[in-house]
Amino acid sequence: MSSTVAFLASFISILIGAAMGMVLKRALPEHVLEGSREVVRLGAGFLATLAALVIGLMIASAKNTYDSQNTNIRQLGTNAVLVDRMLTKYGPQAREARTLLRETIPSAAARIRQESNAGTGGSTFLIGGTGERLYDAIEGLKPANAEQTSLKSRITEITTDMGRTRLLIFTQNENAIPVPFFVVLVFWLVMIFASFSLFAEPGGLVIVSTLLFALSVSSALFLIVDLGHPFEGLMQISNHHLLMELPKIE
Repeated sequence: MSSTVAFLASFISILIGAAMGMVLKRALPEHVLEGSREVVRLGAGFLATLAALVIGLMIASAKNTYDSQNTNIRQLGTNAVLVDRMLTKYGPQAREARTLLRETIPSAAARIRQESNAGTGGSTFLIGGTGERLYDAIEGLKPANAEQTSLKSRITEITTDMGRTRLLIFTQNENAIPVPFFVVLVFWLVMIFASFSLFAEPGGLVIVSTLLFALSVSSALFLIVDLGHPFEGLMQISNHHLLMELPKIE
């Protein structure tokens, strides 16, 4: 579910709820409304409390998803720089691997965003052509001394960790806001706004206020759902840390 769909669905539903309340106010006798005023207010207050708790849980879930993916991207960028420095220290024999590393990172960044936005993909768990050549180039290094042997072992470990992190990015890209959660929350909001308009005197100020309140609540849900999709929307994670420029190969 995209953030735009969440905004439109919640905004329209809330307005429908408010309109239902106004219709009921005209249809029901005055004595029925007065007799049920306290019960409706208590019920609306209870629903408002539950809605606040659910929104808090949604914010925490979306923020956790965003922070986890942001950490993964930063980790990938950090490991890329670290591998490049180790390859530089290894010597001229690692020149091909350094060149392939510079081709692999932009390709991986584009692939991560494409796979995450698509949600599924048959190539998700397959190593790209450039990435496979990078691994082959690293495995093909022939250490000539103890230092190069140690460097090769550390380089292999870090590049393996980079592949693991890329897969982790995809597997953690589940919808942070479950649709049933969202549907139930919107239903509660519809009931709350219906109770507001049920006892309000129709007028310009009431209509404008209802529109503004509905817009405010829907905007909050828009931001929460948008935060739960780290690689698209207004608050998408930047590729800056992953696409940082590596030193030129001399």
